[in-house]
Amino acid sequence: MKITVMGTGNMGSAFAKQLSAAGHTVRITGRDIDKATTVAAQFDNVSAFPAVQALGDSDVVILATGFGDAVDALQSLGDLSGKVVIDITNPLSADYMSLTVGHVTSAAEEIAKAVPQAQVVKAFNTLFAQVLADGPAFADNQTGSVFVASDSERAKQTAITLARSLGWNTVDAGGLVNARYLEPLAGFNIYLGYGAGLGTSIAPVWLTK
Repeated sequence: MKITVMGTGNMGSAFAKQLSAAGHTVRITGRDIDKATTVAAQFDNVSAFPAVQALGDSDVVILATGFGDAVDALQSLGDLSGKVVIDITNPLSADYMSLTVGHVTSAAEEIAKAVPQAQVVKAFNTLFAQVLADGPAFADNQTGSVFVASDSERAKQTAITLARSLGWNTVDAGGLVNARYLEPLAGFNIYLGYGAGLGTSIAPVWLTK
């Protein structure tokens, strides 16, 4: 696939690593083009672009920014008509111990409202960056899963195909409304991993042999 990664932090860098290893063509961008260039230089088939040039002919955008920056970041790419946007964001408070959006909406639903020309799918938001960077293999020959939720069947199948190309199993999590469950799950993972000091390997993940 041809994929634009929006964000150069831990998650964006982890995606660049794994997408490169799987043979995808990646365009990466962020607020700091120098950082994007540094990330891109580490991997094959990954190139850095300023936001206005980063969409190119990509079919998929992976949104790997903070939720607060998400809409502006997506809009900076230009015309998203027909593009699949994989939203990995979580609406976290400043201390990462609570959500700023929930119950009657979700980050994913708010992003979908802001960019109605795109096809938004929630996925990968329950994974820690280190887990994503290391890949889906766990102890005892078990493989982790990615939950995928969207109102667009095309977007859902695109995200499923991409996740499986990286070695992950996938779980169809229904419509985008179910991001209201997936985002609190990510918050719980963060509490366990950091708030309770149990580390990133403790987070609940659907495992299959």
